[in-house]
Amino acid sequence: MAHALAQIDWQAPWLAPVATLGQRVVAHCVAGMPLAEALNACAPTRGVPVHFVPQSVLPVGQAYESYIFNSKQCPTREGLHDFFNGLMWHRFPHTKARLNQLQAAQIVADGGVGQVRGPLRDALTLFDENMAFLRTPAPLWDALQAKRWAAVFGELRPLWAQSRLVLFGHALLEKLVVPRKAITAHVLLVQPETDGLDDLDAWVAAMLNPAALATKPFANLPVLGVPGWWPANEAPAFYQDSAVFRQRQ
Repeated sequence: MAHALAQIDWQAPWLAPVATLGQRVVAHCVAGMPLAEALNACAPTRGVPVHFVPQSVLPVGQAYESYIFNSKQCPTREGLHDFFNGLMWHRFPHTKARLNQLQAAQIVADGGVGQVRGPLRDALTLFDENMAFLRTPAPLWDALQAKRWAAVFGELRPLWAQSRLVLFGHALLEKLVVPRKAITAHVLLVQPETDGLDDLDAWVAAMLNPAALATKPFANLPVLGVPGWWPANEAPAFYQDSAVFRQRQ
């Protein structure tokens, strides 16, 4: 676990919203504390909707999402995946709780966990694992949805200075520990009152419902293309890789 945590570059711009918290958790882990205990030790004063427990606490045959919803305990494995999941529970407690509520309700509606998740649970899982939140002017969002990359990263590039991108998906953050050009987020356009994380959390949690998810209101974004996030993207040739920056068919 300590070796995996040592790979994290806390100077990476996409980690800025969780860098201080993340480094506190890492310090506890390096000192020998299990991840679940370290996450509990670093809980914010306003609290977190769940208490982190070792993965072994999850009863055999019990659905993970249902267990969290019913017990308010989050089974946690040692590793980067659950490390970033824990950071998201700290930083976006209302959004994570709302996702868990919807997941648990759908499991009940489905009569349990079957061989196939179904479209709503698939959408919830995608949201939880790979989502990013973008506040941006309309022209940039429209171009992003249309995959007009030359506009997104060329003529509209100055609009990124008026935008804010916050990564939420814990699998997405885990992948970015070893950055690769092809790593792509699903992006939700957000319009909170301010750029504060608490306002963002409240806004996203309020919009999360099955009807909204059914419209698939997401765009795709290779995150290392964001200006200022990766030195190589200062060169226009960076965006000429059609295997990553695919045009809409």
